[in-house]
Amino acid sequence: MEISSLEESRREAIFQARVDAEEKIEPKDWMPEAYRKNLIRQISQHGHSEVVGQLPEGNWITRAPTLRRKAVLLAKVQDEAGHGLYLYSATETLGIAREELMEQLLTGKAKYASIFNYPTLSWADVGAIGWLVDGAAIVNQISLCRTSYGPYARAMVRICKEESFHMRQGYEIMTVLARGSQEQKAMAQDALNRWWWPTLMMFGPHDADSAHSGSSMKWKIKRQSNDELRQKFVDQSVAQAQHLNLKIPDEKLKWNDERGHYDFGEIDWDEFTAVLGGAGPCNHERLEARRIAHEQGDWVRDAMFAHAEKQRQRDVRKTA
Repeated sequence: MEISSLEESRREAIFQARVDAEEKIEPKDWMPEAYRKNLIRQISQHGHSEVVGQLPEGNWITRAPTLRRKAVLLAKVQDEAGHGLYLYSATETLGIAREELMEQLLTGKAKYASIFNYPTLSWADVGAIGWLVDGAAIVNQISLCRTSYGPYARAMVRICKEESFHMRQGYEIMTVLARGSQEQKAMAQDALNRWWWPTLMMFGPHDADSAHSGSSMKWKIKRQSNDELRQKFVDQSVAQAQHLNLKIPDEKLKWNDERGHYDFGEIDWDEFTAVLGGAGPCNHERLEARRIAHEQGDWVRDAMFAHAEKQRQRDVRKTA
């Protein structure tokens, strides 16, 4: 049933008042269509990022230097798969089927974090991903535990706890390498050099250039802007790098007494746009790996659907 523009405006005002009052919006609550679409875009991209994010580190499981490192990395990759499951489930509460989400990913319609389109060239990259990439994820995701949409906020509580473990795992790898031989320290520095700038890109474009930032902040889907989160990450990472005795690859990095923050150089936004648009070093490889995995999983999904249908038919017979 169509509603009048006046009624629509009234509902939007009530909705915004609930958001402003820090009430959680739940799946059966009325919400503006633009809010729903914004959530689907953000949560599904987050879920895609967790699933695709297994790939850069996954190829190091068989090459981890010790059995302990292998076990820890296996646990981490498994966690990322779980994060994708939580987020896809949260997205489905908004009325979109998981099959459609998968189609959007595999056809390139949906995006995922640009950071996962870079190659992992050495074991030190596994440490750098844990320290930097998961560290950046925590900075972004802690505030999402207070996001306005209930299912998303609740999923983020557990995800953040596990990401905190991932960050410490990566930092410990970097600590061991940085305090090891000259060759090991060089590996750690090389990984930092290659992952620093792509990590800063993870937070997205400047606030003024972001198409979704304004509405996301108004509806409290996001609680902090891209630039605020990026600055917070830089500020905390400098001390961590100093502790490792590693140098952040930014000649413009300098403490600013007046701002109470570090100044840092400008990101190569042309590179960001190219990678996000599909021209990164590993874009094709990452999507192809997901397509193959999806095709090879057809029999599992068929078996699950067949079992569910049999169960449904049993239930019908019992109630007949």
